[in-house]
Amino acid sequence: MLRRLPFSLTRAAALTLGAGLAASSALFVGVSHLEYDNLALSFSQRADQRVATVRQGLHDAVEVVTVTNQLFALGAPVTRAQFQDFTAPLLLRHPFIKAFNYHRIVPDAERAAVEAELQKIVPGAVIHEEQGGKQVPAARRPTYSIVDYLVPMGGNEAAFGFDSGTRAPINAALARAHAERRAAATPLFRLVQDPSPQPSFQVILPVYDAKGRLIGDTAVVVRAQELVSMALAGAGLLDDGQIVMSVYAGARPDPADLVFTTSATGARPQRELLGSWIAPEHEAYAARTLDVAGRPWLVEVATKPRPFVADHLASLAMLAGGILLTLMTTAWVQASGARARRVQQLVRKRTADLKRTNRRLVDDMVARERTEKALQQSEQRFRQLVSMSSDWYWEQDKQFRFTMVTGGFSEKAGILVESLLGKTRWEFIPSLGDTERGRTHIAQVRDFQPFNDFEYQLQDDTGQTRWFLVNGQPVFDEQGQFAGYRGTGSDITERKLTEERVHHVAQHDALTGLPNRSLLQDRLGQAVAYATRSGSPMWVMLIDLDRFKFVNDSMGHKAGDVLLMTVAARLRSSLRDADTVARLSGDEFVVIVSETGEQQLTPDIVQRVMNAVAQPVMLGTKEFFVTCSIGVSVFPSESTAADTLIEHADIAMYRAKKLGRNNFQFYTPAMNEESLERVRIESALRNAVERNEFVLYYQPQLDMKTGKICGMEALIRWQHPELGMVPPSRFIGIAEETGMIVSIGAWVLRTACAQNKAWQDAGFDKLRVAVNLSARQFGAADLIENLAAVLQDTGLEPKYLEIELTESLFMSDITPAVDLLHRMKALGVNLSIDDFGTGYSSLSYLSRFPIDVLKIDRSFVADITRDANDEAIVTSIIALAHNLKLAVIAEGVETGEQLDYLRRHGCDEMQGYYFSRPLPAHEFEQLLIEGRGLAPEEIVVEEEAVSAA
Repeated sequence: MLRRLPFSLTRAAALTLGAGLAASSALFVGVSHLEYDNLALSFSQRADQRVATVRQGLHDAVEVVTVTNQLFALGAPVTRAQFQDFTAPLLLRHPFIKAFNYHRIVPDAERAAVEAELQKIVPGAVIHEEQGGKQVPAARRPTYSIVDYLVPMGGNEAAFGFDSGTRAPINAALARAHAERRAAATPLFRLVQDPSPQPSFQVILPVYDAKGRLIGDTAVVVRAQELVSMALAGAGLLDDGQIVMSVYAGARPDPADLVFTTSATGARPQRELLGSWIAPEHEAYAARTLDVAGRPWLVEVATKPRPFVADHLASLAMLAGGILLTLMTTAWVQASGARARRVQQLVRKRTADLKRTNRRLVDDMVARERTEKALQQSEQRFRQLVSMSSDWYWEQDKQFRFTMVTGGFSEKAGILVESLLGKTRWEFIPSLGDTERGRTHIAQVRDFQPFNDFEYQLQDDTGQTRWFLVNGQPVFDEQGQFAGYRGTGSDITERKLTEERVHHVAQHDALTGLPNRSLLQDRLGQAVAYATRSGSPMWVMLIDLDRFKFVNDSMGHKAGDVLLMTVAARLRSSLRDADTVARLSGDEFVVIVSETGEQQLTPDIVQRVMNAVAQPVMLGTKEFFVTCSIGVSVFPSESTAADTLIEHADIAMYRAKKLGRNNFQFYTPAMNEESLERVRIESALRNAVERNEFVLYYQPQLDMKTGKICGMEALIRWQHPELGMVPPSRFIGIAEETGMIVSIGAWVLRTACAQNKAWQDAGFDKLRVAVNLSARQFGAADLIENLAAVLQDTGLEPKYLEIELTESLFMSDITPAVDLLHRMKALGVNLSIDDFGTGYSSLSYLSRFPIDVLKIDRSFVADITRDANDEAIVTSIIALAHNLKLAVIAEGVETGEQLDYLRRHGCDEMQGYYFSRPLPAHEFEQLLIEGRGLAPEEIVVEEEAVSAA
């Protein structure tokens, strides 16, 4: 007989135990799933917040380069100072930016000039590239894309002048930006100015000139790690130790593209074993791909593993409670065996109640989770909306008084919130009702109308002027009664200041700060309207500086700029504040003065302007006296319409220059006739060469020892079919200004050489012919080739051709002029300096020129018998020439006394009316046939020459 165990479970107790354990386990698993859902929701929110923060930081980098590029898109030239002023505040606002760059495309032909400009800023700077990790001068190539503007310079000197075209990633990004006309980002690369490699990238935007041609690009150099870490730190997202975050500058998690990570090992955290068994589908990991200026960035976010107990207290407590309850129920069932049915019913009832309770608990938790999630999403959307659309949020009550202002108003606006609360906007800003726009806004608000983009200005607590932009919507309660306003506001001070700077740059001259041509037309229109309305006259003065080109040529363009700025300041100080002073172009200024009751317009005003300009100016160590010529046009006037004031003032100014400069002239209709005459001469001059209207006259040059003709000077004349014989004084200046002197000079050179060769072939003595060379011809790149071609085509030996040059042709830039003169001399031709003594020659330079002849200007010869100064100058020129082994020709010899003086002082040759005027070719040929020369008593005998010497 089997022995009964002292203790055994009854069937009901066993079933109770099994059912209780199963229910507790099922409830534990269900609640754990809900807890995992809550963790997933929390993780998703934190991951999205970090991804949005990184996206905003990258967007800021793209926005900064877009804003910087707008500075160049305005059309006006951007100086280094403007680039510095514009980008310096952006560097303070975005510390993750390493540098702002302006890459300028430089042709190889301009390399030397650009390097000289770079060295003015950083001594020793050259266009360079990187080879083998070292900075070396860039190899020669057709163009360079150099770092021209660089802010800040400190710490970035190594990048100044760097040829970014040698970097393939930068070239690819620029090509993409040029093709898509939007910002483009580069991959990560090492900065040349960083001693140790750091992950950095550039965001690039192309820069075009007014014709749409690519001339460079603007770029921001961004340290990727600093950008991400600063963005996260600024949002307070680096304090959460449970989040592991990695950012890659690419579409895949490549370690080479790793920009930022909070993981010590860089590996993704692994989940605990129990959590993997209960909720295998749960994933505490998120990956988002961002588009940064055309390049993908990958952001990975994961949570660190935590003990299961830390996140599952509710499920574990429910499991423990279920097990305990099951054990107690089982014990009770076991102890109440006699009441098995009743106990079983009770257990079933309690189990059903427990299930219903658990179900309600689960339903309550799910509903609560949904409510919390919806509330968080709504709050997140509201915060994102406020952060994206404005700087702060405000509310007003039904009396339009401010009740709440959030969003860091005090820090962003510089005004304490307490000073605003309890007041209406027009109470806080009393001046709001003084403007039409302000009154319209107040009426709109009192009519309970919504308003958008309302701009106004006020002074903050520090006294600085701020600009604000606000939007508002009326609020109504459930009964439709007006309850107040709510809306957003933004500080737009920086945008307003930028607009003012851009507007000023567009209407003012960059060098002098005076109004430019655009603003001048507006001021002129206002002055004309005032004169028409008031009946008072107004004057337009066009001022041109005399000999400004000489300052530029002798002292350089920097000195010329200093002179222009000095003159601009003097013009402003010599006139009233109501008068307009503008820079028209180059060294031309325009002044607009209107007559008022306290000041009548008199010539004294013009003289005061001339006196102000004529004060001495220190340029470096030299003192210059610069005068000006002024033309004045008057409105209203019978001869001057409003739209021709500047044109007529220009005509009067040219009249003042013709009268010797340093004077002023009022416009008269007769001046217009002179201007029209100039137009007629210029029009007829363009076809004169093709129509064979030019003829050459020849003035003989005589040897003062033998009395014979030894050469002649070719002088051009214009035989116009209607105007008759036009003297050179009427058309040579116009030909020089228009550039037609090049073709005219080429005709003179070829015709004179051909005529001289024809006389030699006819059996006459071989004479040299002198031909004047204009400044335009001297500066032509093919001068030597053209001279050689003329000599070859005409067959004239080079020694019978003499090229006459004025001092001003080569005194502005000595070194290339000396080289060109030696190349001309190598052809075998003779070289002479015409009008010697009237220019600004340096005797030290004269010894370097391969010159054969000096020609004494007629202005000195005319008075040598009456003026001791001219006598001394002529004697000195003859002695100087002979010491330098040069021949001397005196021009303009018209009297026997002049001839005798020159003969006694050893002058070699002469030409002038004393012997002969310039003659046409056939008359000069007759002179040769007759063998005419100086009379015997006019010839220097050898003994007299020695005695005079």
